[in-house]
Amino acid sequence: MFNVAIITLSDKGSMGQREDITGKKLTEFVESQGEYSVKYYNMIPDDKEQLKSEIINICDDGNIDLILTNGGTGFSKRDITPEATKEVIEREIPGISEYIRMKSAQIIKRAILSRAVSGIRKNTIIINLPGSPKGAIESIEFVIDILGHGIEILRGDAAECANDRK
Repeated sequence: MFNVAIITLSDKGSMGQREDITGKKLTEFVESQGEYSVKYYNMIPDDKEQLKSEIINICDDGNIDLILTNGGTGFSKRDITPEATKEVIEREIPGISEYIRMKSAQIIKRAILSRAVSGIRKNTIIINLPGSPKGAIESIEFVIDILGHGIEILRGDAAECANDRK
């Protein structure tokens, strides 16, 4: 079983002015996959220092395998998710975000405007997703089938890719 944290970034949502539909839909989707269990959820404002603190605390605790952020990846001046993520990850995983953008652009061309990033801190994979429910679910659908393998490698449970091809 893989443990998941979902962090929604929304100024209005964090003040109780907007319901977090994206966070709920992500939880439903991830848990429907069988291997994933959402163990942590929080909605916070679009605040760089608060997001950095959330990610650091979750990763450094060691109980979460995958963090999915949603929101804050666009062009608005308050959209700080990629910058906060880059400041706390130890290694980037550019292929995940590149693949999501590529596949998403086949559905809606403006997906190429996403600034989302993905990376690793300690043994946790962090993926930035769009704030819209449809965009977030489509994005995670594109990569959910391969994330388990990455998590197993981080845990030391899986052979490296080179050994898998023998």
